[in-house]
Amino acid sequence: MDAAIAFLLRYGRRAAISLVIYMLTYLPVVGRFVLPAASFYTFNKAVGPVPAMIIFGSGIFLPRRYLVIFLQSYFSSRSLMRELLEPYFSRIRFNKEQKRLWFHDREGLLFGFGIGFYIFLKIPLLGVLIYGIAEASTAFLITKITDPPPPPAHSEKFAETQVRWTNKHEFLRLPLANLDEHNTSTDKKEQNPARIGDLPGKKFS
Repeated sequence: MDAAIAFLLRYGRRAAISLVIYMLTYLPVVGRFVLPAASFYTFNKAVGPVPAMIIFGSGIFLPRRYLVIFLQSYFSSRSLMRELLEPYFSRIRFNKEQKRLWFHDREGLLFGFGIGFYIFLKIPLLGVLIYGIAEASTAFLITKITDPPPPPAHSEKFAETQVRWTNKHEFLRLPLANLDEHNTSTDKKEQNPARIGDLPGKKFS
């Protein structure tokens, strides 16, 4: 019930803001700058000021419908990512502020990940298959941007440690062919070499 109320409040607030912005676009003189300004404010948090400024400058000259489609795609990709990440958040209990910071610290990566799958999901018939791939890819992504969760009995304070993406810079510098490199090196550091020889198994000469 709480999840349904949160869903309705979130989308009701978004619909109200969209309606107000749309009405402001009909104001004389300043109306033409409303959508570009909204685009800059939205994308500045996700991709940084330079790309957001390019979007703002382009939006002044582009027809209004292109900016509307652009903003709609952005918010739809965000909604898609929230839906794909729901299994993770049902397993790891974040409070509202922790969840907001979790998304904010990974916003650029999640935007790029979500917008790609959103575009493919629009393909008729193929979209259903793409959604299954998106779910599997999200599970893989989670292993790269978070730490492995502990057993439920020990997960009380785990959410606090996951708010910040600690290996962000190391991960973003990795080539696509070596995305597992950071996880592999971390596993090797955490492994206790003194216990390796104690493991039962066949001895090779």
